[in-house]
Amino acid sequence: MTTEFFMPMKKVPTITHQQKQVTVVHGKPVFYEPAELKAARTKLMAHLGQHVPEKAYTRPVRLIVKWCFPISGKRQDGEYKATRPDIDNSQKLLFDCMTDLKFWKDDALVVSLIAEKFWARLPGIYIRIEEV
Repeated sequence: MTTEFFMPMKKVPTITHQQKQVTVVHGKPVFYEPAELKAARTKLMAHLGQHVPEKAYTRPVRLIVKWCFPISGKRQDGEYKATRPDIDNSQKLLFDCMTDLKFWKDDALVVSLIAEKFWARLPGIYIRIEEV
């Protein structure tokens, strides 16, 4: 089983899951998502929701993700993006959204991850899931 799609987005989310906030309520820490993180989650869920496979993956998978950011400055289409956000931090929110939408039984099934960041004329996120 293989799932492959591209989600065009004018503005690719750059906020990461690590940007959760903490406050103290009645002497206990309470973690919460700031508005910008909630907005990024909502945007990802809406785009991903159009591509949920009919049946959730239940076997190990390889996930290929290509983050395509709008070209700025003298960048070229397809050039690697070596600036923030850090690619490892970007994956957590994406994984959480895909798990919530039932792309797979559990994101522990992702045994191989290929993630890349590019500058692109057509910004968005390319995703390919394949059983291994």
